[in-house]
Amino acid sequence: MDSKPGPAGDWTEGSPEVPLAEFLRAREAVRKEGIIAPHVFGTLPSPEEVAAQSAARPVLATEAALVGAALALGADGFGDLTASEARLAASAKAQPAALVADLRARILAGDDPLGETFCALRSAEVRRERGAVYTPAAIVRAMVEWAATIGTPERVVDPGAGSGRFLVEAGRRFAVANLVAVETDPLAALTTRAHLSAAGLATRAVVMLDDFRSARFEKIQGRTLYLGNPPYVRHHLIGPEWKEWLKHEAAARGLKASTLAGLHVYFFLAIARFAKAGDYGALITAAEWLDVNYGQLVRSLFLDRLGGQAVYVIEPDAQPFPGTQSTAAVTSFKVNGVPPSARFARIDRLTDLDHLAGGRPVRRERLLAEPRWSHFTRKHQEIPVGYVELGELCRVHRGQVTGANKIWIAGPHSEGLPEEFLFPTVTKARELIRAGETLADPAALRRVIDLPTELDVVSGKKRDAVQAFLRRAEEMGGKDSYIATHRKAWWAVGLKKPAPVLATYMARRPPAFVLNEASARHINIAHGLYPREPLTSKALVGLVRYLRSSATTKGGRVYAGGLTKFEPREMERIPVPDLATLADLGA
Repeated sequence: MDSKPGPAGDWTEGSPEVPLAEFLRAREAVRKEGIIAPHVFGTLPSPEEVAAQSAARPVLATEAALVGAALALGADGFGDLTASEARLAASAKAQPAALVADLRARILAGDDPLGETFCALRSAEVRRERGAVYTPAAIVRAMVEWAATIGTPERVVDPGAGSGRFLVEAGRRFAVANLVAVETDPLAALTTRAHLSAAGLATRAVVMLDDFRSARFEKIQGRTLYLGNPPYVRHHLIGPEWKEWLKHEAAARGLKASTLAGLHVYFFLAIARFAKAGDYGALITAAEWLDVNYGQLVRSLFLDRLGGQAVYVIEPDAQPFPGTQSTAAVTSFKVNGVPPSARFARIDRLTDLDHLAGGRPVRRERLLAEPRWSHFTRKHQEIPVGYVELGELCRVHRGQVTGANKIWIAGPHSEGLPEEFLFPTVTKARELIRAGETLADPAALRRVIDLPTELDVVSGKKRDAVQAFLRRAEEMGGKDSYIATHRKAWWAVGLKKPAPVLATYMARRPPAFVLNEASARHINIAHGLYPREPLTSKALVGLVRYLRSSATTKGGRVYAGGLTKFEPREMERIPVPDLATLADLGA
């Protein structure tokens, strides 16, 4: 049957709108069973019927169908569509009334079927470019409930609205607050409009198709609540003009900014620009800013202008960003609050979120003194009887940074250098992963060039060979790299002595611990374990065997894509058996 839009808001095929009373009954059914069926208005279906109905439920298989459903739900019923949204609307495919009724009932029940459809239609790769990762409902509710403990806002602003999950939940919680959605994707903006309209919140909502960093907001007397999940976009996808904006706006506040920062850092800074004293907010972002250098800007804003209240780190197993295996951080703040301390906690399950209460208080002075913060979220680890922390037995050191592997790893450009300056070195993590329990053959490794700081100790033909290499290295830019300019002598890499045990520290798997019988050096792709006191060969073998059999990703930091990273101090906190037990394991 041909279909076309009728009066405003009528984007269904033939069937009249389902009465409100039926929607209310459907809402309760959806809350219990998560499905709408013709007989749902009478008795609830059996589990078998639920499964069958779920499989048979009509789906929105294209973006044109999603746009058609959004329009049928009222996306064009409030405010003017932008040109980009109007172009999408022109290509909409009208949807059956029964399907629209199903969507509306699910929205009334608290679901977000439009957002779920958007994520299904757009591949993870495509969404990654815009940083579109939608937040689970449990986290949304917890953040809104935290906001309610602070007060009632006059306005709620979601800086990266997606499908409007945060605004709809906030609109239900704050009965008179104005709702402002900011979104750059026209399809997502249409789903937000539809979500707000179907939830009955359109009369106090505005949807802006705009970049939050440059958006303009009306000044109001009351408080603004900033709430949402800023897009997660890595620095290499951010244009140079915005990187200049970041540095300029940070400098205006007497702060430094790194152009390696992800997009969520920009949003913290933008809020610091827009907000007035008394405004407050909660954002969920990647947790990287707690520790990395580029996160210093956020840490500084947290301790000053934004008035940071708490940070709750959510473990990847809880799926705070579905499908990404990333660690999330929910950061709450009260602008210009500057409290004497902030609370930190780590969440393993979404059921533990409550309304973001509790946590370990950490005084502001200590936060100012610490360059990394994620360790504040960890509970004190109880060491079992008969165990000690690895750090009591070994110091853990990251390998040396060369500054330019293409120069300092031997190759054709270094032919003629004396062998005494060429050191077999682990230069790739996979060399340890493939080695198994023992790295035995140094001949299989590449060699790193490490010249003495004082070249006067080299004479004769060896000195001539070294000088010839240094000329080539200088031509290749070896003298001008950041690392080289900060060494005592630009040509002296400064490799550490061979560590008896080597370990990977960043991968989508637990660390690989390897006995270093090859006496290989290591660069900064690995950690070296150096015993504080000499260990017997049996104890070393036992240590490696235990770590290989028991190591997990727990205790490391998880980044986007599931990469788990162990800093040296984090690796030192791994519990291991005492020396007597290790010697038995190594026998």
